[in-house]
Amino acid sequence: MMQSLHLLHPGRLWLLTLLIPLAAWYIYSLKSRVATMRVSTTASLRGLGAGYKQWLRHVPIMLRMAALAVTVIILCRPQRLSSWSTSDVEGTDIVLAIDVSTSMLARDFKPNRLEAAKDVAASFAAGREHDNIGVVIFAGESFTQVPMTMDNATLVNSIREIQLGVIEDGTAIGDGIATAINRIKDGKAKSKSIILLTDGSNNTGIVAPLSAAGIASKYGIKIYTIGVGTNGTAPTPVAVDALGNFQYQNMKVVIDEPTLKQIAGTTGGKYFRATGNKTLQQVFAEIDSLEKTRLDVQNYTHSEDAYMPWAIALLALLLLDVVMRRVILRHL
Repeated sequence: MMQSLHLLHPGRLWLLTLLIPLAAWYIYSLKSRVATMRVSTTASLRGLGAGYKQWLRHVPIMLRMAALAVTVIILCRPQRLSSWSTSDVEGTDIVLAIDVSTSMLARDFKPNRLEAAKDVAASFAAGREHDNIGVVIFAGESFTQVPMTMDNATLVNSIREIQLGVIEDGTAIGDGIATAINRIKDGKAKSKSIILLTDGSNNTGIVAPLSAAGIASKYGIKIYTIGVGTNGTAPTPVAVDALGNFQYQNMKVVIDEPTLKQIAGTTGGKYFRATGNKTLQQVFAEIDSLEKTRLDVQNYTHSEDAYMPWAIALLALLLLDVVMRRVILRHL
């Protein structure tokens, strides 16, 4: 952070020109106030120079002129401006579209797919300080969890609060993409992208996934698709007991990879397969490196009045003037 002195009213500096006529008046008055005395001879005065007080007599007017200059600076209202220098940063518009269907509770991730996805997505969002990010969740339907925002704290907290059961079950991938497009299409960033995370295949919804991908492509929106699930089988919730607890059973992991790859290919994005917590982190790290846009950002902090040092200087000049006239030069 850099600090600099700033005058709120620099136009008032013209008052300093008043020093010119003041100096001219003083010089003229010196010539008109020369004392004379007739003597028969000046022999006894030869070799005598002017005393130091003779030279000090000019100090009071100099002090007063300095005090006037300081007063003008105070009237200009000096301020100390604290600012961050211009920095070259990276930013883009991103929507995280997260599947919240019941199958996301499968335990091939620790503690399950949804919690693992939330942790990685929250860390991803927290690290994108200058990005405009929104969150869409989808199952049998879709809705916006977080509108586009640069408030990282709100974004991270909202991601961690995502829960299952708030919308009808199912996997409406096309609807999730369509809602994400509506959130991001009017953004001002040059780069726009959707990160779609799902563990299944489209089985409901109004909009077909490939149709939604075509719309995204027309808006210049890239879609990065992530298939979440291990290879083989995974403990998956299949029923709910009388106490409301999910009953798990090893089920074959089926992800519609061809469709997810086609969605990514249509929009210029990329498909990823995450088979565990570590690979999911690696996927988001790669997307983080791909989605970068150069931006110039300059942030300023508040300014504060800095007249006190000048006020102290003014007081010191006036006190010194009084001392000079009343003590040192009182016999002149």
